[in-house]
Amino acid sequence: MHNDKKGNYILAINSGSSSLKFSIYEIGENEKLIIRGSIDRIGSRESTFQVAESLNPNLIELDMELPNHEAAFRVLFNWLENNKYNKKIDAVGHRLVNGGSSFIAHHFITSQLISNLKKISYLAPDHLSQQIKGIETVGNLYTNLNQVACFDTVFHNNMPKQAKMFALPREFWDEGVMRYGFHGLSYEYIIQELNKEGGSSEVDGRIIIAHLGNGASMVAVKNGKGVDTTMGFTPTGGLMMSTRSGDLDPGIISFLLEEKKTTPLKLYEIINKKSGLYGVSGISSDMKELLEKEAENPHAADAINIFCYQAKKYLGAMASVLEGVGTIIFTGGIGENSPEIRKRICSEMEFLGIQLNLSKNETNSSIISIAGTPTTVRVIKTNEELMIARHTYCIINKNNHKDAKKMMH
Repeated sequence: MHNDKKGNYILAINSGSSSLKFSIYEIGENEKLIIRGSIDRIGSRESTFQVAESLNPNLIELDMELPNHEAAFRVLFNWLENNKYNKKIDAVGHRLVNGGSSFIAHHFITSQLISNLKKISYLAPDHLSQQIKGIETVGNLYTNLNQVACFDTVFHNNMPKQAKMFALPREFWDEGVMRYGFHGLSYEYIIQELNKEGGSSEVDGRIIIAHLGNGASMVAVKNGKGVDTTMGFTPTGGLMMSTRSGDLDPGIISFLLEEKKTTPLKLYEIINKKSGLYGVSGISSDMKELLEKEAENPHAADAINIFCYQAKKYLGAMASVLEGVGTIIFTGGIGENSPEIRKRICSEMEFLGIQLNLSKNETNSSIISIAGTPTTVRVIKTNEELMIARHTYCIINKNNHKDAKKMMH
């Protein structure tokens, strides 16, 4: 066990439907990134494994064939086992997409927790089953290692009932069909960063955070707590995304199933993998590429226009839930790196006190609004892995888990 004054070495695992991002942080009095890496395109013949250290940004770059997440985890742990970090890891923190209504806090992992998770894996079939496999793989390889589950849905647990409830027959609510909201670890991190940058008075105000990346969502935050969000029962709802449709008229689903004889599996594929920017443009799910092709490709232009229009519309909706807005924060790949998209979303929004300083926006400055305007518009880089590491550190240091470790087996 590596347990000196320097702090704990935490391995943070952020497992997606076809990717695996990981970082090792040393957490104690200070926070230090030790390594960061990713395994991409899992399930294809062209999987990639990359690791970077602070002093060696290209420590590893390998192409390989990884049929599933279990194979990806084995590659990661084989690599860890053969280098200096292996003996230092004190705990592993995992991002879990959906905790359902059962998990309202981040948790130390026990065999009981795993079996409860399996019961709700239908809530996010693409993600949860892979993430559970990840937990089990780590448990089998490292029988004495503490593991912690960090849920993306925890941030949204305190939303009022009228924000959580769909207008469906009540028995569905009783069965857990509700708005869960996602990107919670990202939102938690952004609120903590805002506290550092703007202080508690800004955190206690009315905030809208727009996490715009491959997945896109917004959250309305009051007094540091989420009160409404755009994603719903699954991460497919709300804003248009890279390949996900976002909100649809439910009648379209009936139409596709009945009239077009689409199978449920094909339907899932259409709304999650073939829609959004990719579906509308017909060429790419990448916003940067679409912006480059917008001038000569009308379909690319349509995709960008719909994305910005919807974001603007939801920004207004979140502002009305909050009864005003004091701070807007852009984060996620598009939110952090695309001045053009931020400009389009914020244009003609003076009625909400939004006025961008265009030169600051161009350079992705931390504050991109004109000084003295009623609404502060910020750009903050998110870091879900660091948030996982922070939660894991707190949980393993709050309790003595010697007995709990035995519960895994």
